[in-house]
Amino acid sequence: MKYKAFSILFSILLVIILPLTLCSCGSKNNSSNNEEIVLRIANWEEYLDEGDWDDDEEIKLENGKKIIGRNTMIKDFENWYEKTYHKKVKVEYSSFGTNEDMYNQLTIGDTYDLICPSEYMIMKLLAEKKILKYSDDFWDISNSENYYAKGVSPYIKKSLDQLRYHGQSVGDYTAGYMWGTLGYVYNPKYVSRKDAEDWGLLLNQKYHKKVTAKDSVRDCYFAVRGMQTQKQILTDEFQKQADYQKKLSALLNDTSDQSIQSAGEILSKMKDNVYSFETDSGKSDLVSGKVVANLQWSGDGVYSMQQVEEEGIKLRYAVPKASTNLWFDGWCMLKDGIGKDKEKQQAAQAFVNYISRPDNVVRNMYYVGYTSVISGGEDKTIYDYIKYMYGSEDKKSVDYDLNYFFQQNGDNYNYVMKTSEEMSKGQLYAQYPTQDVMRRSAVMTYFGDQANKKISRMWIDMRCFDPRIKKNSK
Repeated sequence: MKYKAFSILFSILLVIILPLTLCSCGSKNNSSNNEEIVLRIANWEEYLDEGDWDDDEEIKLENGKKIIGRNTMIKDFENWYEKTYHKKVKVEYSSFGTNEDMYNQLTIGDTYDLICPSEYMIMKLLAEKKILKYSDDFWDISNSENYYAKGVSPYIKKSLDQLRYHGQSVGDYTAGYMWGTLGYVYNPKYVSRKDAEDWGLLLNQKYHKKVTAKDSVRDCYFAVRGMQTQKQILTDEFQKQADYQKKLSALLNDTSDQSIQSAGEILSKMKDNVYSFETDSGKSDLVSGKVVANLQWSGDGVYSMQQVEEEGIKLRYAVPKASTNLWFDGWCMLKDGIGKDKEKQQAAQAFVNYISRPDNVVRNMYYVGYTSVISGGEDKTIYDYIKYMYGSEDKKSVDYDLNYFFQQNGDNYNYVMKTSEEMSKGQLYAQYPTQDVMRRSAVMTYFGDQANKKISRMWIDMRCFDPRIKKNSK
């Protein structure tokens, strides 16, 4: 199995298909005047099936489907598009390491039609009026080729629609791709579940120089806000509020000068306690035993747990009892790329639909290791894949309820699967958290330029100077 490799800061944009000069020439192809539509796509590194499966590598599902990856997903899309729409499309595919890398490429003049940023960057692009709405045709579920509209999890669709910026719904401007939570991957031999479900794990002296944090200002700021607020959040008074989730989001996204200053002071203490702030080494440090716990995205958590299985080491994934970050990556169409070219927009939307087809969703989840926003609608392929990966029918198996994610309106299918207790606290829990976890989750929103500058200044002071963080809000 292959997985997405996130390099959080200072990673170099890698162009996969064509030289950068060809992607960034700034010319806007008018596809209506060309025999071939050119579609320029930028995505995270190793975030799409590259089709290099072994000859005997295949997934055999309960419904009889066999899923393989011989060609790249890009090549298969090009072939499917020509067969379906009777017109050739050529994909120029590039990759980036961070949201900031991608944004910087846009600011220096690189031109793309379709990109896959994270939720806060989507909000920034929306604020700057750089992205297009998806067409009404895209949402027409009577169209057999509209796999996204037919198959996106109702829970995820609602979450995207409710995420708003300046009165506009993010769900109108993005089609979700992968999603997950932020939590701790830990070795239960050395770390208790109770400690792992506390944001304060990174400050816990019991694990001095045995835990790692992300070298990412946003992820660490969110973790610190979790530490600052968890006592308040866990009170009955807070939990029973009618607008609980709205208040939860407001607390965790607080960027007041006082909160930033306090965060800097906590991060200084964290720096003294953690083994490192890491970009991508935390997974291997867990596998090697250098550390016993690591702040990770859920998808990277799955990678870590899978890696140690062959060596007989059992890792678990935990989400703090008080709160967690709910994150999304999603496909956005850029105005500067597509412009008013309806054929190109249709091709971009067709690409999103193609990779949202249930068998292709399985290919990408298997290759990348992260969790798709697609449930499949009436098609049970994705649910069968989850059972294929994590199901168990032995006497010690436990029920794991996935109805919140897979249930469609009027669907009477029961999405409660049997799994091992280990999976219910490990890989399955990381990929598909329980509904109570989703209740205490909040999206980390776009803070705005002014707040971002203050938080970045605080982060630099903490990482590079650390006078126990003074004057960081200026």
